[in-house]
Amino acid sequence: MFATAHRTPLPHLKKALLALFAAVGLLISALVGGTGTAQAAGSLPCDIYASAGTACVAAHSTTRALYTAYNGPLYQVKRASDGGTANVGVLSAGGYANAAAQNSFCAGTTCVINVIYDQSPRHNDLYIEPAGTAGPANSGAPADALPVTAGGHQVYGVSFSGHMGYRHTAAAGVAVNGQAEGMYMVTSGTHVNNRCCFDYGNAEVKIADTGNGHMDAINFGTECWFAPCNGSGPWVQADLENGLFQSNLGHSTDSSDTGNSAPFVTALLKNNGQNYFATKDGNAQSGGLNTRYSGPEPSTSSGYSPMHQEGSIVLGTGGDNSNGSIGSFFEGVMTSGLPTDAADNAVQADIVSVGYGGRSPVTAGTLSPGSTLSLRATTACCTTRYIRHQNNNAVTSPVSSGSSALDKGDSSWIVRPGLAKSSCVSFESRNYPGDFLRHSDYQLFRRPMDGSALFRADATFCPQSGKNGEGTSFASYNFPDRFIRHYDNTVYVAADGGPNAFDSSTSWADDVSWVVSAPWTP
Repeated sequence: MFATAHRTPLPHLKKALLALFAAVGLLISALVGGTGTAQAAGSLPCDIYASAGTACVAAHSTTRALYTAYNGPLYQVKRASDGGTANVGVLSAGGYANAAAQNSFCAGTTCVINVIYDQSPRHNDLYIEPAGTAGPANSGAPADALPVTAGGHQVYGVSFSGHMGYRHTAAAGVAVNGQAEGMYMVTSGTHVNNRCCFDYGNAEVKIADTGNGHMDAINFGTECWFAPCNGSGPWVQADLENGLFQSNLGHSTDSSDTGNSAPFVTALLKNNGQNYFATKDGNAQSGGLNTRYSGPEPSTSSGYSPMHQEGSIVLGTGGDNSNGSIGSFFEGVMTSGLPTDAADNAVQADIVSVGYGGRSPVTAGTLSPGSTLSLRATTACCTTRYIRHQNNNAVTSPVSSGSSALDKGDSSWIVRPGLAKSSCVSFESRNYPGDFLRHSDYQLFRRPMDGSALFRADATFCPQSGKNGEGTSFASYNFPDRFIRHYDNTVYVAADGGPNAFDSSTSWADDVSWVVSAPWTP
């Protein structure tokens, strides 16, 4: 099954040429829109890296296979109701996750992601991380917090909302003591913060800070360790322990690197372990990679040249379990040896071909789970206004064919089975994966799903016939006498009469009735 990961290394020139040819082919495939359920033989990330002589020693994903021959489990979920566990595999060898298996196993209860399996022959599986010197034991990420589309299939990413992390200590084959390695992850620029440390990569065996150069991990967030930083982030940085490095000087030397806030981001780090490291980023939905730094190891203090990696693998926290960060993870690999730029480019082309966040096969403009829609007001004053998010608040705004792409995207929502009751619905933001429409103190906001019972209830709405005889009205799951209502262009869950201004009975039936329409952004 894994033979492609152990091909005999080719001479340097031949390796580069093969990787270049693969990149060209994949770019052509991406340009013509090919995003089928399985990729061509040898085209997935770990096949590409193996062909270039830098085999994967770790390959983690909850969305898809990272080898064309892989047909095993991607991750394990654990059920809250009885503690039962189940593995989620792929629909076919080299294909996408069988999310329906998770949905069936977790129906009527909640699940967390218990294990993320390593697809490489090294078996460096990631387990929920125990306590470290800088943080208490972690929880597993809620299994349904980050529904996305990949290759035309519904799949789930991993959404971290603090005090969540995974670890494999003393992993097999991972670089130690100055050995060369590379790594990437697909993450999101819309779910980040400035807390330490949303990392993926090489960390200490003991869950503690054991000194400079004892980590070699990708960091993605808005924490600026070495000022000045350009823009507001989030940035791809190298967590090499006791510093998040954008260059050998610590701070960025690339004035154009102001951060990457795309919904899906490719973040890449490679390090020869002796005197060189590089960081790259790219939009995981389109285009190529940007090299943000390529040069000497850090010179801010000693211990980084050579490196002193220990060969553990961390996801979602710092090496000492600093676990205040939030973030998203869809896939990532680690290699043995320093990958070529041509191989990196071919991998990026493959990632783009996946079509993360692309159109769902479900018919748009319906309340069927997976459908994308927009919700239009029916009140006579406001029939050109739609529910949209703006600065995290839910408001109504006029939207038309001439509106900006931002306005159209902000007013488009993906229907998901109700987070608290599957026969009801929840609304996920079209352009902020994992963020849902939820009420707090009766007002509606766009917020990242944190897995809590309160969030699930606040983000669940039960459709009924429109109260004014038109469209659909949406009752709050946990306040069933309150319905989604626009009032003074702000969106609430409102009762028909009550103590708040937005509970006014005047035009209530009209204000709580919505036309389910085709989305402004499919």
